[in-house]
Amino acid sequence: MRTTKCQLLVTSLCVMLLGLCIATLSTVAHYGHRFTLISNISLDSNAYKVIHHSAFYFGICLSMTLILAALLSSAATVRESRCLTAMGFFCFALAFCGLIPAACWRYTHSTEVEDSMMDVYDFVYEEVRRNTSSFRRHELTAIHEAFLCCGKHSPFGDTTDVENKTCPPDQVHNEGQDCLQEIQDFLKKHMDFVFSLLGIAIGFTVYGMFLTSFLWFSIHFSSNLYRKGKYTLRER
Repeated sequence: MRTTKCQLLVTSLCVMLLGLCIATLSTVAHYGHRFTLISNISLDSNAYKVIHHSAFYFGICLSMTLILAALLSSAATVRESRCLTAMGFFCFALAFCGLIPAACWRYTHSTEVEDSMMDVYDFVYEEVRRNTSSFRRHELTAIHEAFLCCGKHSPFGDTTDVENKTCPPDQVHNEGQDCLQEIQDFLKKHMDFVFSLLGIAIGFTVYGMFLTSFLWFSIHFSSNLYRKGKYTLRER
């Protein structure tokens, strides 16, 4: 049982670090300048805004569940409590039930986040190209400055006026990066990191469930073998 307790303590430490990492990543993604810039653009149906807020709340809830599982498992290991061990197992199982759908969603909707953000940019760009709305032009300029890109590369060559008005001067002269490509590359790196983090978290939660269940049975059977308490001897 000593080996199991050591392994569970190390696993709890790793799970706590994972929880803190997920909480930090969720906060950065929610309040980061590039993410909020696209999310705050007013559209009739901004699909990215829904994903943006949902991902933040899911990430915070998941991180709290992982940290709670780590704390309960550590306390259960030190105190050898069946109740705390069962609660730790439940938190690991709860985190696992949240991680699996998230990983499956990312796998089945591999480009939905990138597509939704590019749709927002495409809409703003076309609005500026069709009319000279100062509000949309300001939003497009902010996107170009945030992503260090310049417009869309068109084979027809009829969009140079938009780039001249909204791109930073150095990007216009140096034929800056296509914004759609830049947004896609930026989000792909971010989502690949998130997917890797989900995979690691799934592995640790499964291992945590195995260790807590094994520890629970060890404590249960050892308490039956070594009874603790006061005994009263009856007189003959």
